[in-house]
Amino acid sequence: MLKKFKNKINGDLHLKELLKGSSISFAFKIIGMGFGYIFTILLTRNYGTKVMGIYALSLVVLQVGTIIGRLGMDTAVLRFVAEYNSQNKKDIVNEIYKKIIKLVIPISLAISIAIFFLSPYISHYFFHKNYLSNYFRIIAIGIVPYVLFIINSESLRGLKKIKEYAFLQNMGISFVASIMLGLSLFIVKNNYIPVTIYIISMFLMSLLSFFLWFKKFNLSSNINISEPLKLSLNPDNLSLGNKSHEISYKNILSISTPMLISGSLSFFLGLIDIIILGIFKTSAEVGIYSVAIKLSSIVVLSLLTINTIAAPKFAEFWVKGDKKGLLKIARQSTKIVFWVSFPILLLMVIFSNYILGFFGQGFRMGEIALIMLTLGQFINAISGSVGYILEMTGFQIFTQNIMIASVIINIILNLLLVPKYGIDGAAFASMITLIFWNLTMGAKVSNILGGWIFYKPFYLH
Repeated sequence: MLKKFKNKINGDLHLKELLKGSSISFAFKIIGMGFGYIFTILLTRNYGTKVMGIYALSLVVLQVGTIIGRLGMDTAVLRFVAEYNSQNKKDIVNEIYKKIIKLVIPISLAISIAIFFLSPYISHYFFHKNYLSNYFRIIAIGIVPYVLFIINSESLRGLKKIKEYAFLQNMGISFVASIMLGLSLFIVKNNYIPVTIYIISMFLMSLLSFFLWFKKFNLSSNINISEPLKLSLNPDNLSLGNKSHEISYKNILSISTPMLISGSLSFFLGLIDIIILGIFKTSAEVGIYSVAIKLSSIVVLSLLTINTIAAPKFAEFWVKGDKKGLLKIARQSTKIVFWVSFPILLLMVIFSNYILGFFGQGFRMGEIALIMLTLGQFINAISGSVGYILEMTGFQIFTQNIMIASVIINIILNLLLVPKYGIDGAAFASMITLIFWNLTMGAKVSNILGGWIFYKPFYLH
């Protein structure tokens, strides 16, 4: 049986590449999550639930600033680099990369400055917690390097430099931050330390991302484009390079803007509950909920690692017009995700109280929230890479519209449930939204590819 399985993998180059790339990503993700939990445990055990809540709210501000500052260019650069690198058009890859960097730096810098000076107003009028102001100022300093870090990471991913991408995205920051936080406990204990350490770690990883990009791409920045870059803005055209749109900032923005909107909305979906909890509830409750979110994300770990290699492959299949191949690899990836995620779901549901207690007795009150969040993430995982498939195949406008609807549903549910039910209400809102989002996108993918990518246990496609 093992020999048969091995022969099947060796006979399918795309499956072999998928398994190899996702295995590398999975290893780095596991190690990175381990360091992430070490950081969280060090923080909660030494600083308590309130500082954990402050840290979580500070990261919300960082993430909001970052997602606006990158203008959707992270997904766009992944799509462009994956397509043109597969065609060996290095000069076009280089040109797009340089233009994207020139676009995101001034925007992210402006947002950084705005948050720095508006932090007293954000903390007072939005969160009703004046003590957050200085934390937000520290966070504002990290917006530009974080944006550049993400752009470089996704560019490496487009080149299929999976080891480098996986280290940067899944492990780098948490590795450095956990070591620095552990060492700091022997020197000084101050509530500003966790946030400051996170920003320092981010700066270091941003510098490393530039080094890895230039080393792996190995292309002079002075290359001249021998022919105009053509971008197709129509999803019905399989290639980005078959129409008469010359390269310009406007062309790039026309592709990235829908990705910015859908990516921003997707990202805000993970923040809305924390933001509304921050408005109506205490920092301690926010801290408990943020730990529950971290734990529930373990269920979706396999999907995230599969997406590392699958996303650029989706773009490759689509540009070749190979819908059958795309559907096949999407189904293969969903099958892998199901069998990895299902045992984790059972463990998280059965031992939820014990797991939360490991972070401190006060965190046990998040048990029901953790179970609901875990169920929502399981649905997200087994639905497969529906979002990436839509964006890599040019249907970013549809994704944008679904995300708008999802955000509206999530906000309404949170506003109705959080004031009365607290973290349990927020978790329920998150679970319902995830189910809606994945089912609607899954239906669209089925329409595009001619079949559902959901894995049905004990049924062979």
